[in-house]
Amino acid sequence: MATTEQDYYELLGVSRDASHSEIKSAFRRLARELHPDVSAEPDADRRFRAVAEAYEVLSDPERRRAYDRFGHAGVRGGFAPVDTDFGSLSDVFAAFFGETLFGQGPSAGPRPARGPDVGAHVEIDLAEAATGTTLAVQVRVAQSCEACAGTGAAPGTSPVTCPGCGGAGVVQQVSRTVLGQIVRSGTCPRCDGAGRIVESPCERCEGDGRTLEDAPLELEIPAGIHDGQRIRVRGAGHAGTLGGPRGDVYVSVNVRPLEGVEREGDDLRVRASLTMTEAALGASVSVPTPEGPLEIELPPGTQPGAIHAVRSRGMPSLETGRRGDLLVQVDVRIPSRLTAEQRAEVLRLEGELGADAYRSDDDDGFLGRLKSAFR
Repeated sequence: MATTEQDYYELLGVSRDASHSEIKSAFRRLARELHPDVSAEPDADRRFRAVAEAYEVLSDPERRRAYDRFGHAGVRGGFAPVDTDFGSLSDVFAAFFGETLFGQGPSAGPRPARGPDVGAHVEIDLAEAATGTTLAVQVRVAQSCEACAGTGAAPGTSPVTCPGCGGAGVVQQVSRTVLGQIVRSGTCPRCDGAGRIVESPCERCEGDGRTLEDAPLELEIPAGIHDGQRIRVRGAGHAGTLGGPRGDVYVSVNVRPLEGVEREGDDLRVRASLTMTEAALGASVSVPTPEGPLEIELPPGTQPGAIHAVRSRGMPSLETGRRGDLLVQVDVRIPSRLTAEQRAEVLRLEGELGADAYRSDDDDGFLGRLKSAFR
């Protein structure tokens, strides 16, 4: 796996708004330049692995979005992972050059293949996202057929080597050009790339070697998860072929919003509505939180639009576990309909208050004294 932290877009030489075709074209060009049969540069193999890793991420829409938002950490964590092991890079290499990273050609024959991944979706409340939870999820996955032990052949029989490809699974043509040896290969039409033929298919799996079954999955959802993030459950996906490892399950988590609460990273924002009198005199208000209503005290002289922070009452951080803040934004309601007597009373009160009544705490501090010195 490439260990460089160089920007994936820079590695491929494309802009951050490059289209899928531009990314693919850039990778094809770089891959051919860095092919060991063409490039004499000593670090060609390392550079190829780096551009292959970049291509794997940027060619996948979901992984690309995670990379654009979180960088390398977003595609190497538990929620938007990237498999850049030798097996996956070999597949990319073979797609362009007909051989693996280690020089093995199709003559090596079919090898155990990892099973496909499975997607699933769950919904949780914001309160569950705040504390973390465990859910029972049902996924439909391919399991190794018990009747034939995964061979696909009826009990008492075995698959035979494909005579069309000699067990390789592919047929190939080799030609030499000024750029070196070019190998063109294609899937064997007789065995569909399996390298073997099942003459007497298993009745239960119909020769596939696997059967679809509903499998229970216990999903641990960590505290602080964000809406739209994915959780990877390793080895819970479809069974592999020829004894290959199982794929993974990617569970997309949807966090249902809580009315009156907006999430901003690890902080939560709510609004509190005060009358003009409550804002002037101070008041106790109730605001919604994932844990339920919370009573907070707003001080006298609270201004319209002021934000009152309640420390450590937001969402926990996925990385540190520390909780963000609850940000209470204050709306002040001003009377819009006053009788003549009420209007006169307000004017009388305004006259009695004077300028000092509108001075904030900052005006009494160092900044206030500094302003006074220059008046």
